[in-house]
Amino acid sequence: MDTSLVFKVQRREPELIAPAKATPREVKLLSDIDDQDGLRFQIPVIQFYRYDPALAGRDPVGVIREALAKTLVFYYPFAGRLREGAGRKLMVDCTGEGVLFIEADADVTLAQFGHALQPPFPCWENLLYDVPSSQGVLHTPLLLIQVTRLKCGGFIFALRLNHTMSDAAGLVQFMNAVGEIARGRQEPSVPPVWRRELLNARDPPRVTCIHREYDVVPDTKGTIIPVDDMAHRSFFFGRSELSAIRRLLPPHQNQCSSFDVLTACLWRCRTLALQPDSDEEVRIICIVNARSKFNPPLPEGYYGNVFAFSVAVTTAGKLCENPLGYALELVRKAKADVSEEYMQSLADLMVTRGRPHFTVVRSYLVSDVRRAGFEDVDFGWGKAVYGGPAKGGVGAIPGVASFYIPFRNDKGEEGLVMPVCLPSEAMQRFEKELDSVLNNRLPPTINTISSSNSRQLLLSSL
Repeated sequence: MDTSLVFKVQRREPELIAPAKATPREVKLLSDIDDQDGLRFQIPVIQFYRYDPALAGRDPVGVIREALAKTLVFYYPFAGRLREGAGRKLMVDCTGEGVLFIEADADVTLAQFGHALQPPFPCWENLLYDVPSSQGVLHTPLLLIQVTRLKCGGFIFALRLNHTMSDAAGLVQFMNAVGEIARGRQEPSVPPVWRRELLNARDPPRVTCIHREYDVVPDTKGTIIPVDDMAHRSFFFGRSELSAIRRLLPPHQNQCSSFDVLTACLWRCRTLALQPDSDEEVRIICIVNARSKFNPPLPEGYYGNVFAFSVAVTTAGKLCENPLGYALELVRKAKADVSEEYMQSLADLMVTRGRPHFTVVRSYLVSDVRRAGFEDVDFGWGKAVYGGPAKGGVGAIPGVASFYIPFRNDKGEEGLVMPVCLPSEAMQRFEKELDSVLNNRLPPTINTISSSNSRQLLLSSL
């Protein structure tokens, strides 16, 4: 992708899109999973769509604006505003005020972005304008959407979501509903279900599981990543890259999932790059979708947050000095801990401890959205050329999170792309660590020098 690309975007004034029909005026409580501190932020998503000659004269801005208003009749809580009650409890005041919508035009074609679209995107701040005073969690629109027409007839759909309302699965469900109505349906094929009480704490609450993801860890050495001087990079992992990592594992671990193998490797490389003291605790936090853990299952159409921040904890010394298999087993155990009881215990913890933020000190969070279905969202112009998170490092604490996003590189190889956000010097060390792993120069050290014929990892940077 051409990261040096510069273009101009002309925006109309932001407007509020309200539901197309009258909707219930009521207050709806979020679940005790939804309103935890670690979800009280805005998360951006971006979708790129090609021009379809068969739809010449059909305006994506008008189509999506109309479909959005109709969809909000069914998803009317999105048109409300969050309030906070006693005990920091969040609730939606279903006012019907609407969501923010921006119409825009860019003097650039889709082809000018290049063949392999992935974060970080050039001129990102113009593709999803940060409307002043809209960034807060309370008393602000819960969705911000910008649709930008391109010179070629294609368009970009960018969205910012208040994360307390939905996780990736819930957001894709909503976006698919907009797409279905844009394509002519009268109502969503999957009716939305609120039922947030299903993930509330018990009465009385009882924390029955260990939740080290919410340990209180003082940042005594200033190890929370600074916001300034941050570098954004994206890295591609296909079959050959994953095979290179698997060569570091004993035979009995070679059948582990690609998520587990890659997460263990990246945790180790990132820790080496950040250079914590060997006796300091480090954490890998894996987002685990818990929808499959419930019996009876949650109702189809539930669009709240249903995941856990499962965590593995060790010291930097043990992580970096042991073989990769050590980190891999920690990742696997952390994921296996998540169950229906774990989620219930988590809700109970939130209520008893004031809805804390997950631990960010020396933590790295990874979220796999390869099966979320962003790229399948169709507003009438077919599937997205790229669909998914707009950048890495998002969250209440910048730099902590990375996403695994489905991707096909410019050679046609299927795999995933992963945006990373680190301080500039640490990013250089991270690239060298990863390069040494993928090109079988072991053990990885921060002094490794890349060879001219080594596998090329870096896809894009800003």
